[in-house]
Amino acid sequence: MTERKTGDGRVVVSGRKKMTPSEAFVETLVANGVTDIFGIMGSAFMDAMDIFAPAGIRLVPVVHEQGAGHMADGYARVSGRHGVVIGQNGPGISNCVTAIAAAYWAHSPVVIVTPEAGTMGTGLGGFQEANQLPMFQEFTKYQGHVNNPKRMAEYTGRCFDRAHSELGPTQLNIPRDFFYGEIEAEIPEPARLDRGPGGERSLDEAAALLATAEFPVIISGGGVVMADGVEECKALAERLGAPVVNSYLHNDSFPASHPQWCGPLGYQGSKAAMKLISQADVVIALGSRLGPFGTLPQHGMDYWPKDAKIIQIDADHKMLGLVKKITVGICGDAKDAAVALTKRLADRTLACDSTKDARAAKIKAEKDAWEAELDAWTHETDPFSLDMIAEQDGEEGNWLHPREVLRELEKAMPPRVMVSTDIGNINSVANSYLRFEEPRSFFAPMSFGNCGYALPTIIGAKAAAPDRPAISYAGDGAWGMSMGEIMTAVRHDIPVTAVVFHNRQWGAEKKNQVDFYNRRFVAGELESESFAGIAKAMGAEGIVVEKLDEVGPALQRAVEAQMNEGKTTVVEIMCTRELGDPFRRDALSKPVRFLEKYKDYV
Repeated sequence: MTERKTGDGRVVVSGRKKMTPSEAFVETLVANGVTDIFGIMGSAFMDAMDIFAPAGIRLVPVVHEQGAGHMADGYARVSGRHGVVIGQNGPGISNCVTAIAAAYWAHSPVVIVTPEAGTMGTGLGGFQEANQLPMFQEFTKYQGHVNNPKRMAEYTGRCFDRAHSELGPTQLNIPRDFFYGEIEAEIPEPARLDRGPGGERSLDEAAALLATAEFPVIISGGGVVMADGVEECKALAERLGAPVVNSYLHNDSFPASHPQWCGPLGYQGSKAAMKLISQADVVIALGSRLGPFGTLPQHGMDYWPKDAKIIQIDADHKMLGLVKKITVGICGDAKDAAVALTKRLADRTLACDSTKDARAAKIKAEKDAWEAELDAWTHETDPFSLDMIAEQDGEEGNWLHPREVLRELEKAMPPRVMVSTDIGNINSVANSYLRFEEPRSFFAPMSFGNCGYALPTIIGAKAAAPDRPAISYAGDGAWGMSMGEIMTAVRHDIPVTAVVFHNRQWGAEKKNQVDFYNRRFVAGELESESFAGIAKAMGAEGIVVEKLDEVGPALQRAVEAQMNEGKTTVVEIMCTRELGDPFRRDALSKPVRFLEKYKDYV
């Protein structure tokens, strides 16, 4: 009998061998490089859990299973490896649905292991029984149900393979009695797909189109990050002299220090990016599905170039032309496709060559104008926001304007920082201020848009990259859903820095009540005790910030404690109740009432 070693030096048995199904499951995890799993212990998988430690696997116990799913997502997005989450059958597993949905829209290779009620009780309504496959069918790329203990290794390996090949979460469903017994099994070797650059014909068509482009613009999307293709995107951009904009919530897909970087599209994105892409005659969507929310009008600009020809490159052929009408579709790896296009353009005379210097000057001018606007944009100008600022000046003192805070946080960011943002008004405004120099640095709940995302996700990211500073942003509403995971960070020595914007309201939805419901506020107020104080009660550090000149130093102090002392810190920033633009102006309208008793509510 021979044995083989994994990349981290652990040993996996080779050939067919007598073992228990639990051993087959755990050995397959080892073969796929799993060293960390997030979840809550449970009797449903305790036989396998009992041998995690000798296999070199750490189970990180969380406060709530949704947090475990987000941690697995953050872990996968930073490392490029699988994130793994597990829990008790029934309620433990159902708690994970929201987190798996967020991972689905982030294309994260997360594997959720869902132990199930035992086969002899199925259909009898036993304790914690649930039909667990339908819960996740909309948010997984593959669902493997172990229908016989002898197939444990087979299904486990396939779920890990499919998570990578399908670019998204997979579910491994295991009846709890199938962990026991005696089987003969062979541990499968992981299979990793080599995607390649796409078809020769489509690449040639794209190169021919680019040769005629006079103002090409590149959208660098999440596929560039997942393919580790930022350098290749840079090479293509430099050959074309093209402005590069980040797709929505992928601010880490191109380095912010590069002269051709223009910032993100989408909600509260960069005006420079929007103004430049509006002039494009050819758009290269590199590793982007061109999601509808990420290309909506913003800042009063309907910036999408209506007459531009679109070259879309995506590893999933189903995304090509799904949202925007395209001229050329390339099904391929973003990195490899960028290399192939750059080679095709290397010795070719391009229409845009003669205007490269003028385009560079235009890029710089638009970026300079946008930076100056951000510097001057210290508070929102909505009349309601101004009223609330005046009210708070009288009641609580001169609390901080969110945009000023975000600018100061941006200036204080350490090198190689990782940042996660939650959903909400201030967090979304942060899209204008977050800039990165390397990929796998920025994490958001993408188009699923769920609250309670940021803190657990950054804990998972920190577990995967302990050498990098890790910071989360959350408003007080979303923070209330997730702050218990501070105990996870403290208990298990995964130090992070959490920034909480304390403005005592559900800001994004309250803005809709301002704009569409005549300022009739229902259920939007959030009066809370000190979040810094709660953090201290959970064993973390807590800092309250009430002055603008304290923002940067507070963040720096917290990051130093994280990196040098292994301490988790909550930085509570007291903000005014001013509100930014609404999320969904496209999805709301002024109310119409027919019944007499509601006539005043228009």
